[in-house]
Amino acid sequence: MASAAEQLAANINFASIGKAEELKKRIWFTLGALIVYRLGTYIPLPGIDPGAFEANFSGQKQGVLELFNMFSGGAVQRMAIFALNIMPYISASIIIQLMTSVVPSLETLKKEGEAGRKVINQYTRYLTVILAAFQAYGISVGLEGQAGVVTDPGLFFRISCVITLMGGTMFLMWLGEQITSRGIGNGSSLIIFAGIIAAFPAAIGHTLELGRQGAISTVFILAVVVVAIATIAFIVFMERAQRRVLITYPKRQVGNRMFEGQTSFLPLKLNTAGVIPPIFASSLLLLPTTVANFTQMNGNGGGWLGTVTSFLAHGRPAYIVLYLFLIVFFAFFYTAVVFNPVETADNLRKHGGFVPGVRPGERTAQFIDAILTRITVLGAAYLAIICLLPELLISYAALPFYFGGTSLLIVVSVTMDTVAQVHGHLQAQQYESLIKKSRLRGKKR
Repeated sequence: MASAAEQLAANINFASIGKAEELKKRIWFTLGALIVYRLGTYIPLPGIDPGAFEANFSGQKQGVLELFNMFSGGAVQRMAIFALNIMPYISASIIIQLMTSVVPSLETLKKEGEAGRKVINQYTRYLTVILAAFQAYGISVGLEGQAGVVTDPGLFFRISCVITLMGGTMFLMWLGEQITSRGIGNGSSLIIFAGIIAAFPAAIGHTLELGRQGAISTVFILAVVVVAIATIAFIVFMERAQRRVLITYPKRQVGNRMFEGQTSFLPLKLNTAGVIPPIFASSLLLLPTTVANFTQMNGNGGGWLGTVTSFLAHGRPAYIVLYLFLIVFFAFFYTAVVFNPVETADNLRKHGGFVPGVRPGERTAQFIDAILTRITVLGAAYLAIICLLPELLISYAALPFYFGGTSLLIVVSVTMDTVAQVHGHLQAQQYESLIKKSRLRGKKR
C-alpha cells in the first residue's frame, strides 16, 4: 500500500492540472480574486489629494508605515481604499488566539470542535470591525493634520474615511474567506503574498538601476542573487524541518475484534511560531520612528523621540541587538501560546497513546515541553539569521526594503502551503480516477 501511494505521488506533476477541472476552477477563482484586490489598491480614498499625500509619505519611509505599505502592496503609499489591507483581521485573529489561552470561556469554545470554531470566528470578525474603525479614525485625523492632503477637512471627511477604510478591510476579509473555501491556499496569506510580490519588480529594477549608475558593483548584485537563492533554500529546509516524537498505541479490543498495537509520530515543527516574531519585532522597533515623523510633520520638534529614532535607526547596533532580542522573545512567547504540551499529553492519554519509556500524563508533558524548548532555540536562531542578514544588506548596501527577511519568510511559506494544497488536489483527483477504473473493471468481470 505504501509503495503504491509513493508511486502515485511520484506520477503527480503540474501537467495533470489540465485534467483536474475542479482544481482549474479553484486556481482561476483565486487569480480573479487577487486581481480584484490589486485593482482596489489603486482606487484612492475620497476627499484627499493623492499627490500631496505621496509627497508626505516619502518623508516617513523609515517608519512602521513602510512595513504596512509592504504588506498592502503599495496601498498605503497611494492611500487607497484598501490601505488598512487585511491587517486588522490578522491582528484580531492573533488577539483572539492569545485570549483563548487566558479566558476560560474561549478555551472551552476552542475544544468544542466545529461549532466552537464558528463562534470564535464570529468574535474575530467583531474585533476586526472595532480595530479597523479605530485605525481608520486615527488615519483620518492624521491626514487632516498634514497640510494640503485633505481637500475639505471636517466631520464629514472623518466619517467617510472611516466607512471607506472599514469597508475595504471587511471586503478583503470576505474575499480571503472566499479564496480559502472556493480557491487554493489560505486567503488571508495569499492577499498579503500578492501585495509583497507586486513590489518585487520595482525593487529588482531599483537594484539594477543602482548597478547601472555604479552605486553598487555587478559582482555585488550577483552575490546578492546567490545569497537570496541560498536564503530561500534555507527557509524551505527549515520550514519543513520537524522533530518527530515516537507515539505507541497498545493492543485494544473493540467488541469481538482485536486491534494490533500501532506506532505513529507527533511532529513538532522547528519553527512553530511562523512569521509572527519578526512581524511583531519590526512593528515595535519602527513605532517610535513613525510617531516622531508625525510629530515633526505637525510642526513640533523631535525632542526625545528624535533621539530615540536616531538611536534605533536601521543598521545601528542598538537596533540590531533589540531586533534580535525581540525575535527570540516572540518566538518563545508565541510558541508557548499556540502549542500546549499539557493538553497534548492529556489527549494522548485519553486515546491510549504514550511515549515509550515516559510515563503518561505530567511526565509526558514535561518530556514534550523539553523537546519543544530545544527546537525553539534552533527556530529562534533561524529566524534571527534570516531577518538580520537582509537587514545588514539593506543598511550597508542601500538595497530595497522588499529584500527583507520578513517578506522572504512570508513569500516562501505561502508558496509552500499553496503548492502543498495543489498537490493534495492532484492526489485526490488521481485517487478518484483509480477508483473509477477499478469499478469499471469490476463491472466488466
